Amino acid sequence: MRFLGHVVRFIVAAIVLLVVGWIVPQFTIGGFWSALILALVIALLGWVIEGIFGKKTTPFGRGIVGFLVSALVIWIAQFIVSGVSVTVLGALLAALVIGIIDLFLPVSTPFEAAK
Repeated sequence: MRFLGHVVRFIVAAIVLLVVGWIVPQFTIGGFWSALILALVIALLGWVIEGIFGKKTTPFGRGIVGFLVSALVIWIAQFIVSGVSVTVLGALLAALVIGIIDLFLPVSTPFEAAK
């Protein structure tokens, strides 16, 4: 059941990314599979950053540092995932919209759930 929970989280994250791509200018996603891979890459980059710098600086942390790191992770992820195009402003706006959506639809990271 734990595996199914992770799959559902990534599917929800991919849907959120598709919605963000529809709302935010300068943030485009080629389709559902690109969004799903982008969600995985964002989660992995967030996990690496959390391991290196601690929980306060992760995209899942709180405050301005977490917001800026989230935008940076989104911007870097475009170079890893094909079909994704993001400008710096697009990454900042996407991080803001994702943060607002997360207020209403909180989804813990798969790496938090594994602890």
